[in-house]
Amino acid sequence: MYAIFANGSKQYKVEEGDLVRVEKIDVEEGAEYTFDQVLVVKDEDLVVGAPFVDGACVKATCTAQGKDKKVIVYKYKRKSGYHKKQGHRQLFTEFKINQIVK
Repeated sequence: MYAIFANGSKQYKVEEGDLVRVEKIDVEEGAEYTFDQVLVVKDEDLVVGAPFVDGACVKATCTAQGKDKKVIVYKYKRKSGYHKKQGHRQLFTEFKINQIVK
C-alpha cells in the first residue's frame, strides 16, 4: 500500500514505515502530524482524488529537525572578472510514516 501526498509545492510517494524529509514544518520531535492533502491511495485498487481523496490522510511521527548539506551556487561571467559564490542549507523535517488511512 502506498500514498502520494502534497506538502508545500512538492509531492511525496510513501509507504508505511518509510522515512521522508519534507520542507521545514514547526513540529516538535516525537509529535504526531497528519498530512491531509492526499492525491492518490493504492491498496488493492487505485483511488485518485479530484484533487484530493476524501477522508484519506497520512499519519506520521516527527523524528528529526535539521539542515541538509550545503548547496554551492557559483556564478561566473567570462572576460569580465565576475565571480559570485553563494551557499545555501535548506531546513528540513524528517517524518516516519505510521499509517495510511484510506
